[in-house]
Amino acid sequence: MPEVGQKIGDYEVVRELGHGGMGQVFLVRNLISDRIEAMKVLLPDLAQQGDLANRFMREIKVLASLEHPNIAQLRTAFTAENQLVMIMEYVEGETLAECLHAGPFAPPDALNYIGQVLAALSYAHGKGVIHRDIKPANMMLTPKGVVKLMDFGIARSTQDLGMTATGTTLGSLDYMSPEQVKSEPTDARSDLYSVGVSLYEMVTGHRMFGATSSYSVMEAHVKEIPKPPIEVVSTLPKALSDIIMMAVAKDPGHRFQTADAMRNALSQVGGATAVAAAAVAAPQAVIAPPPQPTPMPVTPPPATPAPSSFPPPQQPGCAVLEPRPTKAGGRHIGWIVVAAIVVLVALFGGTQVYRSHKQSPAMESAAAPSASTTTTAPATPATEPAQPTAAPLEAQPAPAAPAPAPSPAPGRHAQPASMTPPPPPPGPSPEEIAAQKKLMDDMENEMDHLDSRAAAVESSLSALEQQQRQSGYGLRGDMVAARANMQTDLSKAKDALQSADTDRARKYLDMANHEIQKLEAFVGRR
Repeated sequence: MPEVGQKIGDYEVVRELGHGGMGQVFLVRNLISDRIEAMKVLLPDLAQQGDLANRFMREIKVLASLEHPNIAQLRTAFTAENQLVMIMEYVEGETLAECLHAGPFAPPDALNYIGQVLAALSYAHGKGVIHRDIKPANMMLTPKGVVKLMDFGIARSTQDLGMTATGTTLGSLDYMSPEQVKSEPTDARSDLYSVGVSLYEMVTGHRMFGATSSYSVMEAHVKEIPKPPIEVVSTLPKALSDIIMMAVAKDPGHRFQTADAMRNALSQVGGATAVAAAAVAAPQAVIAPPPQPTPMPVTPPPATPAPSSFPPPQQPGCAVLEPRPTKAGGRHIGWIVVAAIVVLVALFGGTQVYRSHKQSPAMESAAAPSASTTTTAPATPATEPAQPTAAPLEAQPAPAAPAPAPSPAPGRHAQPASMTPPPPPPGPSPEEIAAQKKLMDDMENEMDHLDSRAAAVESSLSALEQQQRQSGYGLRGDMVAARANMQTDLSKAKDALQSADTDRARKYLDMANHEIQKLEAFVGRR
């Protein structure tokens, strides 16, 4: 292997930076430009093993296709003395695994770092590249706070088939997805599982599973439900804990379907966490109670005081409106007018209630005969003593009721709707409203997941379509139909959710899920 001071091509070895299962990394200096770089060389005892050499060549090709600010960039590659050599961007700083030796990260820092990792993965997944070895040790933090994703040594392109032998397991055990443990096909969701495991450790300071042996760790990834992070560190935001638990779901279909979806969810927690951090940094601005509002004076207000740097206090749920200035004495006249209106409404309303109450029994007795009756006798005073509430009002002079028409239609005895409106139908109870809101929220979340899965399927189908066109083929007819059905069902489900038609939304969500499952099974056999 290269030694300090040795020259390889146009590079001089300065010192060793580290080594892994596939290669050794050195700090080198370009003899022409004097630029400091990182050199990765395939270990000599592995150079004759064709499968590992193929993986190393694949890493070179994969990295050559990636150019992102959060991914360590490949400068060039060449062969020297029958060894494969890669020249990489030298990233100065510490890995997040090294930073964790000092304890867990504050949630805002962890969200910042993982957000950068997810940005890199979103780009790589868009290029058809799956990392398959996401862990804090492969996340380098620079002095400027930039995170660089490193070591695509076992990365796989979706265009590469058969590169992993059946029954082999690649990745780091503590961060490996269940499908990696079982040597099943992996996709972008496997990387997101590893991101969730990494974030779990970053915010709690503990590995997700406390198992010590390799077998027990692998078994835990497949069978054991981890303890929620909020049960390990009670001060963590519950939303953050829930996102981590979703990312590490055993079933890939229950995880975030894309890196962007997970990053967007974490950004919501990041905003709330930043507000909480600001409150801790300036407790007086949050804890100090607002000044009590001064009661409105009866006399005209004094001159306007100097403007204050604080907004006027507002009562929860009420809009604060500034009173308009009025002329002296105008307020008293306004109160007299309001009082007079209230008295008139009370007298008039009482009279109508009395008249309606007095007429109802008489009209009900008149409606008892058969429909052939053509005239209705007016209510007689003989029926009035049976109404105990009307007795005190008999002594009061009441306006004479108009004589009924000779042949009133059924129900004509009721007062006009504008005078005595019928009581409104009972509305839904608070429990029913809450249940409906939860149902809508659940369906909207399900819609988001289906959208993400549909987007992943569309990407895979488009890539497959392009390949088959080059060979003069097209997609199978049943898959073309399933693709169209998926798009139609998703569109109808969205329309139903917008109109709050939960029954119709449920129907099309299930239909869309069925079509997506067919397409996912088809794409997974590629």
